Amino acid sequence: MNAQAQTYKLVVTGMTCGHCVSSVTEELNEVDGVTNVKVDLHKGGESEVFVSSNGPLNIDAAEAAVVEAGYTVIR
Repeated sequence: MNAQAQTYKLVVTGMTCGHCVSSVTEELNEVDGVTNVKVDLHKGGESEVFVSSNGPLNIDAAEAAVVEAGYTVIR
C-alpha cells in the first residue's frame, strides 16, 4: 500500500535572501518523509514554505528544522 503524497504550508519569518531559502530547504530535506521543498520568499516578511511528503508529515519535526536553520514558524 502506497502512502498518499501530501503538501503542507509553513509560514516563516526572518528569511531575506537565497541563502536563507537554501538553509531552510536543506534542513527540511533532512526530515523523514520530505520529498520536496518550495519557498515563496517575501524578503523580510512572511514567506510561505511548501513541504511535500510521501505521507503524513511530522509537523513538529518540520518546524524544528526551520528553527534549526535560524528562522521562526508562525502558527
